[in-house]
Amino acid sequence: MIRPAEKQKILMAWSSGKDSALALDAVLADERLEVVSLLTTVTAEYDRVSMHGVREELLDMQADALGLPLCKVTIRPDASNDDYESRMAAALDPFCRQGVSAVAFGDVFLADVRKYREEKLAKAHLRGIFPIWRQDTAALARRFVGQGFKAVVTCVDTQQLGADFAGRDFDEGFLAELPAGVDPCGENGEFHTFVHDGPVFRRPLRVSRGDIVMRQERFCYCDLIPEP
Repeated sequence: MIRPAEKQKILMAWSSGKDSALALDAVLADERLEVVSLLTTVTAEYDRVSMHGVREELLDMQADALGLPLCKVTIRPDASNDDYESRMAAALDPFCRQGVSAVAFGDVFLADVRKYREEKLAKAHLRGIFPIWRQDTAALARRFVGQGFKAVVTCVDTQQLGADFAGRDFDEGFLAELPAGVDPCGENGEFHTFVHDGPVFRRPLRVSRGDIVMRQERFCYCDLIPEP
């Protein structure tokens, strides 16, 4: 009798946004892989997802709707690279001892970021998985919308995109109005999103838009508020 191959236990680096959702969708479709936990960086003091500015409560709601455990790595706002790497290593260690062999990411084409991740993972005897790597970002954005994912733009880098894009739905209208030179997936940091529905979710999340605020004279955030 031939036994089925044992699945590889992996972590999913989860930003709360669309690229992570697309990568998770691809990972869940791979019968060789088993996601044992999401892994997310949260900024201390603000209790929000780093860069995306999403409330920690919404992150918890996402994990629950995805039916996956969530590991949070808390980082100070002024943390150095050494501090970040130390805290990440400490978070990964117990998973390594449980047999986790890899971490999956939603990176698409930033080679320096991928190299950095792979070098740091190698120190923990882990490897990186990049399920949407080098895929056309315009096609990825259309796939995201076409497959029924729903997301809101939570952060805009106003040096690359107008502040009025913050708080908008990530949909066909949004994509059609992006200025030339702005990546459709925001891969150059032009914008970040929060996913609240889609094929990977067991149920949609209910959110409403709150205040629009500027931070560091550059980043425009739309505060999303969880609804009952």
